Amino acid sequence: MDGINSFALLSGAVFLGAFVSGLAGFAFSAVAGAILLHTRLPMEAVPLMMACSIGVQANNLWALRKDIQWRQSLLLVLGGLVGVPIAVWLLQTTDAKTFREIFGLMVSLYAGYMLFRPRVTGLRLMNSGRNALVGFGGGLVGGLTAMPGALPTIWCDMHGVPKNQQRGLVQPFIAAMQIAALALLLVHHDLPPKIFSDLLLSVPALVAGSVLGITAFRYASEQVFRRIILAILMVSGLLLII
Repeated sequence: MDGINSFALLSGAVFLGAFVSGLAGFAFSAVAGAILLHTRLPMEAVPLMMACSIGVQANNLWALRKDIQWRQSLLLVLGGLVGVPIAVWLLQTTDAKTFREIFGLMVSLYAGYMLFRPRVTGLRLMNSGRNALVGFGGGLVGGLTAMPGALPTIWCDMHGVPKNQQRGLVQPFIAAMQIAALALLLVHHDLPPKIFSDLLLSVPALVAGSVLGITAFRYASEQVFRRIILAILMVSGLLLII
């Protein structure tokens, strides 16, 4: 593949992933990976997607800084940081492909069912201990599937959490999980040499997609946002199966 086509595919993948992540708060790797994993080796694509996703999350955190719930997110983050190293160990000792397929099926079935279920109107209080457990599950699942935000997002949907509060709770968790995963790669020296040049080339598409996604999020109603979240969860789950 020549330089122009490679740059176009890279920019298109990053833009689409950044737009969806800016709009929904997650799923950068699911969207960008649908393109990059068909054009690059996993050892090249995965670290690049992690680095780009951290960039998108940084922009999301800044844009939504007034809604971020740092204290409430702390239990999610602490639980997730326990789950990530276990996921790395499981990747080396178990059949992660089977786990991804089963998890993808469960997420898709949940999202498909909830799309046709009447909207949750009552806000139920979350339990702190369960939040930590959900964070642990999110870190564990994220390390195996590159979707750390799936479980916390489902957890928020089950409790009828409004969109701004949901983003404020889940966004710091996703950012922390991605930073932890990338740090583990750095420790094991698993970063490809091209990642820095590719990351630099990705910046314009990343910024443009993220800004447009955040703008769309702010204009979306609660009902529309919930349907978007569930649709993205369903598609992301199906991508894990395929």
